[in-house]
Amino acid sequence: MAQQKEEGEGEIWKPRTKLGKMVAKGEITTIEEALDQKRPIMETEIVDQLTNLDEEVILIGGTPGKGGGQRRTVSKRTCRMHKSGERYNTKAMTVLGNRNGIIGVGEGQSDDTRAAIDSANRNAKLNLIKVPRGQGSWEDQGTDTSSIPLKVEGKSGSVTVELKPAPRGTGLAASDETKKLLELAGIKNIYVQSRGNTRTTENVIKATFNALEKLEKMQNNAPSDQ
Repeated sequence: MAQQKEEGEGEIWKPRTKLGKMVAKGEITTIEEALDQKRPIMETEIVDQLTNLDEEVILIGGTPGKGGGQRRTVSKRTCRMHKSGERYNTKAMTVLGNRNGIIGVGEGQSDDTRAAIDSANRNAKLNLIKVPRGQGSWEDQGTDTSSIPLKVEGKSGSVTVELKPAPRGTGLAASDETKKLLELAGIKNIYVQSRGNTRTTENVIKATFNALEKLEKMQNNAPSDQ
């Protein structure tokens, strides 16, 4: 008689993609190797098998605060009109990273906040990138990789974000929500300048992520020393 699964035991993962099958066979053992394959990650189990990621929820919503102003919240509630009446939806944005050069950003929508966050996490796992890091100044000697190797600019909607290398001791010169992204990427020293409608937090985060994506492409396309 077949052995029954213990309560709480998950189903056995059966990979459907070539990348997933390579991970399952042990041909790929790190998330960096998986990303180097230049194949899209289409199964979250690939990420779960290869690495542990920390989560940060981006505060994209807002409610009226006491005495005026606005209090930031983890989700944004939207309303759509249907023939049957109003329908409400909850949107969330999360950042996942290993604090060592791997980062992903995801958005999710659902009827409630927890489900929207779970959906955002799944999408972030399918949207991972490698973030090149380097010395922030010629004065930083040795193998310091606490900053980024060069200046880069990213854009999302009306928002433009410029990332600049910074020497050790500078810290993260960025907004609180942008800091979450940079910290999970393993960056400790950087200058961040934002232009446009920066009150739209989602676009600020997306523009920052877009800049980090460009940084990886720029480094990969850089001519090698002969």
